Amino acid sequence: MSSAGRHADSEPWGDPAVTEPLSDSTADVIVVGAGPAGSTTAYHLARAGLDVLLLEKTEFPREKVCGDGLTPRAVKQLVAMGIDISEEAGWIRNKGLRIIGGGSRLQLDWPDLASFPDYGLVRKRDDFDEQLARQAQKAGARLYERCNVSGPIVDDRTGRITGVKARVGEEKREAAFHAPLVVAADGNSTRLSLAMGLHRREDRPMGVAVRTYFTSPRHDDDYLESWLELWDRRGAQDRLLPGYGWIFGMGDGTSNVGLGVLNTSAAFKELDWREILKAWCASMPEDWGYTPENMTGPIRGAALPMAFNRQPHYTKGLLLVGDAGGLVNPFNGEGIAYAMESGQLAADVIVQAHARSTPAQRELALQNYPRVLKETYGGYYTLGRAFVKLIGNPKVMKIAAQRGLTHPVLMKFTLKLLANLTDPTGGDAMDRIINGLSKVAPKA
Repeated sequence: MSSAGRHADSEPWGDPAVTEPLSDSTADVIVVGAGPAGSTTAYHLARAGLDVLLLEKTEFPREKVCGDGLTPRAVKQLVAMGIDISEEAGWIRNKGLRIIGGGSRLQLDWPDLASFPDYGLVRKRDDFDEQLARQAQKAGARLYERCNVSGPIVDDRTGRITGVKARVGEEKREAAFHAPLVVAADGNSTRLSLAMGLHRREDRPMGVAVRTYFTSPRHDDDYLESWLELWDRRGAQDRLLPGYGWIFGMGDGTSNVGLGVLNTSAAFKELDWREILKAWCASMPEDWGYTPENMTGPIRGAALPMAFNRQPHYTKGLLLVGDAGGLVNPFNGEGIAYAMESGQLAADVIVQAHARSTPAQRELALQNYPRVLKETYGGYYTLGRAFVKLIGNPKVMKIAAQRGLTHPVLMKFTLKLLANLTDPTGGDAMDRIINGLSKVAPKA
């Protein structure tokens, strides 16, 4: 492992001839946030031999708001990290997606592809995130829990980030950590990105997810369930809302029940979505058990930053991954797979940059990261933004549910599109259409 990176110069890894001894507060790369994006980044960096500090503001186990359902895209990333995803290790497999809407009910298996497994998984986030963080530790990353990063350390001369300030432990001791590269994996709020002048793009969609858990006989359902019509039946007249509901069996006696809503609707700000969730649950069959007395925890909500809503993804020594960079899929609100994928992509770029012989060459390699992201997701996310605007109209959503669910072939295509599950080469006609549309769409 090179020691050339252990000083904070104005260029990444500075002068190869300059070395300083390792300490607990210096590294080749600092990763801020040990969620799926940060832990995946740290894992792949450590596997490649880089010295990595992984800073997590809370202590594991800790809860995160999520549907807890993982598509085959996320499963592929877990396999790449060497995570034991067997049922014996507590993972619950699902076969596909059950879609309900327009008076119809359609059950679709995950597609049979060369590029992705044909099953998804379910796991609670408190346990899921910790497993990824511990796997990064096993690979060699140095994990600091209860390390709340308060801001960047910036070189006044160059404007580059050269480390971070933090408050550590119960006593909130002030500390400084130094590295020539920092990865922001600190979620939607991403104070680190904001402090470096990277603000959210208002022209990109934002979603909100709210969810809770119920003890329920439906806990062992082997399909993820999505309700395309979300009705508010509390007033004199039923009201169709923009968004969708979900029911995911957790296999432990409980169901994760929640809803996702887009900010493209006029109703986005005016409604209390926790109350909407309560009302929606109250409309469910009584024997499912989605009643207040069966609720095992409070209703919690979180923002879903979509479609590259914070850019650029690399600037002045800072790389953005996961929610910090707005990587959530606008088609379906999925975030974990894209958090992990962006972490792997960022790690690949950093590792290649680390091997370059001059600061200028290393900087050139790092500047490729935003291009890699746009090449990978840009066209697809552009299609997703158009989709979001369309379904922001409840009437359009109602017609789509009523007409679409009666055509299984069309819905198979829709599942592939919404879940971004295609083979890039050698796929079927559906794959070629989706890949073609993503390729020609602007990569903004």
